[in-house]
Amino acid sequence: MDYARSSASRSAASTKIVIAGGFGVGKTTLVGSVSEIMPLRTEALVTNESEGVDDLASVPTKSTTTVAMDFGRITLAEDLVLYLFGTPGQRRFWFMWDDLCLGAIGAIVLVDTARLDDAFSALDYFESKGLPFIVAVNQFDGTDRFPLEEIRAALAIPAAIPMIAIDARDRDSCKQALIRITEYSLEQLSAQMVTAAY
Repeated sequence: MDYARSSASRSAASTKIVIAGGFGVGKTTLVGSVSEIMPLRTEALVTNESEGVDDLASVPTKSTTTVAMDFGRITLAEDLVLYLFGTPGQRRFWFMWDDLCLGAIGAIVLVDTARLDDAFSALDYFESKGLPFIVAVNQFDGTDRFPLEEIRAALAIPAAIPMIAIDARDRDSCKQALIRITEYSLEQLSAQMVTAAY
């Protein structure tokens, strides 16, 4: 059989990863850093209407916010495409998370050390759904740096869940997070298959 013809006739496979976290933690930036296409962004200006609804104290310079999702794409191989979906961070848009997570193999929960409390909702969500996730600590300029194990303890994250430090502005750093969640999702799937076999 002609390998080239076989490869060309093979249909492309795709997979989906969700990027989640609190308001202003860097989800839009991460998707934009790695996407090979111009990312689809559903951003709106932060206006006076947000006052009393969204907590802007920790991100006073933020002028826009995601109101539906961010979408990006990366081609990993000729027949393998990765789709990225960034969730909105504000509580009033969380009703969309179930739809955005449908069919995803895993999630990256972005964390800002200045606002650790904002991470709990996303962590609880993925734990309750049983969707594999990793925690990525986004190291902004000027933020305090802490050992990952201290952050793990503060967030009560089990040792089995991977945690890494990234810079959402850096493509290579973000790619490492995508590689890690893909590996972890495959590990979880393999473990489930072994369990089901017994």
